[in-house]
Amino acid sequence: MIISASTDYRAAAQRRLPPFLFHYIDGGAYAEYTLKRNVEDLAGIALRQRVLKNMAELSLETRLFNETLAMPVALAPVGLTGMYARRGEVQAAKAASAKGIPFTLSTVSVCPIEEVAPAIDRPMWFQLYVLKDRGFMKNALERAKAAGVTTLVFTVDMPVPGARYRDAHSGMSGPNAALRRMLQAVTRPAWALDVGLLGKPHDLGNISTYRGHPTGLADYIGWLGANFDPSISWKDLEWIRDYWDGPMVIKGILDPEDAKDAVKFGADGIVVSNHGGRQLDGVLSSARALPAIADAVKGELAILADSGIRTGLDVVRMLALGADTVLLGRAFIYALAAAGQAGVSNLLDLIDKEMRVAMVLTGARSIAEISRDSLVRELGV
Repeated sequence: MIISASTDYRAAAQRRLPPFLFHYIDGGAYAEYTLKRNVEDLAGIALRQRVLKNMAELSLETRLFNETLAMPVALAPVGLTGMYARRGEVQAAKAASAKGIPFTLSTVSVCPIEEVAPAIDRPMWFQLYVLKDRGFMKNALERAKAAGVTTLVFTVDMPVPGARYRDAHSGMSGPNAALRRMLQAVTRPAWALDVGLLGKPHDLGNISTYRGHPTGLADYIGWLGANFDPSISWKDLEWIRDYWDGPMVIKGILDPEDAKDAVKFGADGIVVSNHGGRQLDGVLSSARALPAIADAVKGELAILADSGIRTGLDVVRMLALGADTVLLGRAFIYALAAAGQAGVSNLLDLIDKEMRVAMVLTGARSIAEISRDSLVRELGV
């Protein structure tokens, strides 16, 4: 087992959450090989230790999309975050804002845009899927603009839902799912009170606002399945590029040719991502896919990366492989489920400290100085 703060928070989250929620966030697609490789491949990349480099002055600050980030980290969009802690999107956004990094609100969040944006001191990002219901997409973009969202993150690796077999076993989906979820909640009284009772409403806030009536957990899987669009192509994003005048990031890139297409399209950034191993099992880990993509498009747009990042060392590894910034997903959800906003704040502080240790001992005084020279190349990097 890879020991980290995220590992401890994962164990605490498993103790606190009803099993259907824990396994929903913890699981992946099919046999979960890519889920495992994301973590193992990244942890196996060796850093090149350097000493006596006068590291008295060190900075984690970076610039991205005309924003200053206290460190090259943002919180990724995660669906149903508000089911992991009471009004969880607001708590996580507050922790990110206090740390000086962006929070990305998911399309399928519990808390709507209008609840999260006013709660924080810096503009947030918003994630959107390409859906059959273009009216919803237009409505979401208008509301995001009105709320001061600065950056749009377009997830494109989910034209169809992945085969997540854990969900059927856990009660997230499948026969008698609602009854199974209710019985599980009874076994987690702290969660049942804090989130189950006091964290209402339990619906998809952004979708409910558009539809004019609640879209609850029981409708979640069905709504997604009915609205994801396997026919999408680059042309389906053209009207959004014309409509959205802020930075636009394409999330779900694993191949250099797709990265080049994103440059041609006019994207401001990409996220090298396999959706945390939750879509197509057997694909490359993000860590293995990233170097070739960076070689193809570095400097032409911003390169972000996610999937498998659990520690500050992982952040440094991803930067050395070619990322400009990383997104944290599961790592912050485990902390949020275990200890709310305080847990996310603590995790971010620990990642900050871990990054500083790694930078001092690899001789990088700034984020710009982290490169492939920070890695031991003969080990396959």
